[in-house]
Amino acid sequence: MKEYYDRRAATYDDWYLGRGRYASRDVKSWEDDLAGLTRAISLLEPCSTLDVACGTGFLTRHLPGSVVGLDQSAAMLDEAKRQAPTAVYVRGDALALPFEDGSFARVFTGHFYGHLGPGERAMFLDEAARVGSELVVVDAAVRSDHELEEVQQREVDGETWPVLKRYFAPEMLVRELGGGETVYAGPWFVMARRAW
Repeated sequence: MKEYYDRRAATYDDWYLGRGRYASRDVKSWEDDLAGLTRAISLLEPCSTLDVACGTGFLTRHLPGSVVGLDQSAAMLDEAKRQAPTAVYVRGDALALPFEDGSFARVFTGHFYGHLGPGERAMFLDEAARVGSELVVVDAAVRSDHELEEVQQREVDGETWPVLKRYFAPEMLVRELGGGETVYAGPWFVMARRAW
């Protein structure tokens, strides 16, 4: 998957910005929900935060406090450095976080958790609990045009990549995290928080 995200880095934010193949969706609904999500992120208590699988830094730039962004893709980190230049960036594995126990007050991740299989989910939750006091997860909300879990065939540069994608109702995400609360829920995005 690293190669897939390396190749997508330069155009990944087309998804957030409704450009290219994403231009046909309901723009008003999407923009309103994205604005609500980024506002909810910016209203989190400022603290030391690890943004796991930070990608291009699109959401990273809204995190309050001191932020470390981690991603496996060097190309994504290059994009993130431009978009959220005040964060510190580390290239590494989200399932084996290269940090000491208790290094952060918060672990944040956007649109990563929903790509993980069952074993990977357990590994990520263990790692998040090891390095942070709370976990905040942003992912895709349940929609009628998608199954709750599906393998999507995504094309980049003429190659097709199978990508696991899951969609969440707020209570489903909270339950999977082992408890906590819904911080934001809209037609496109959901955000949940769990403290340890």
